[in-house]
Amino acid sequence: MPAIPYLSQFCDHLAHERRVSAYTVRNYRAAVENFVYHLAAAGKWRADFAAVTSLQVRSFLIEEGRSKARRTLHNQVSGIRAFYLYLRRQGIVESNPFTGVTLPKLDRPLPKFLTEAQMLALLNAPILLWKDGQISEFEAFRDSLILELLYGGGLRVSELCALDHGQVDLAQGVARVLGKGRKERLCPLGPVAIQCLRTFVQRFELEAALNAPVVCTRRGKRVVPRQIQKLLKTHLTAAGLPLDITPHKLRHSFATHMLDEGADLRAVQELLGHANLSTTQIYTHVSIARLKEAHKQAHPRA
Repeated sequence: MPAIPYLSQFCDHLAHERRVSAYTVRNYRAAVENFVYHLAAAGKWRADFAAVTSLQVRSFLIEEGRSKARRTLHNQVSGIRAFYLYLRRQGIVESNPFTGVTLPKLDRPLPKFLTEAQMLALLNAPILLWKDGQISEFEAFRDSLILELLYGGGLRVSELCALDHGQVDLAQGVARVLGKGRKERLCPLGPVAIQCLRTFVQRFELEAALNAPVVCTRRGKRVVPRQIQKLLKTHLTAAGLPLDITPHKLRHSFATHMLDEGADLRAVQELLGHANLSTTQIYTHVSIARLKEAHKQAHPRA
């Protein structure tokens, strides 16, 4: 891989000025590296981003489109466009050859979610597994807390793993969550989740210092997203639910159930921490689809 000028500075800009996640920094870096690799393999790389032509961009998109999913291609182009925007603001290039390029249209499938009955079965799974001797008492109460917070607060798994006791107001039943772009929002957690947290801390005499993690291992270490993904599979199996349900789909379930019960769309947007209302509106399509299915099954004219 040839040396890529300005890439390190761009990644520092993303991390420290735009405050995007480490995951986004990694993906944007990889997108630029992949583009440069393509140019170098074709003998077109001159270590000068200002020299890149629209023809070279089209060639890159055609080649990537043969092997990459549409969503992956869109994400790559987003990263490279952001890099060119940075270069323009630094006065390094005058134009962005990716501006106005046509990308394959994205399918927008409806998000998967659990029904309320399925969600209840999942929430009950940890305690049932403990009583059956399959997991420890600590794991049962810790995992119950995890599921209640993901579903009750609509948290992202990364937000839950980063949550400290100092961010939770037990009296008010809310958490101050640091979401995407390091934007802070208030998340009501609900009385069941709050009681789960109280019980977990008291039952196992856990440290509840301001900087102590809400979700921890038996040794008090912070739980990471991979651990939550793994334990979720255990409880999905116990509840007889599809194993393709991820922690993020519990967030989908939270939003769908809120709207089903008449919650205001903008209120759900605030609770989820979506920057744009259009992101939240996908859940209204889920609710409409469910209504149409119910009509189809029950109405004599359907």
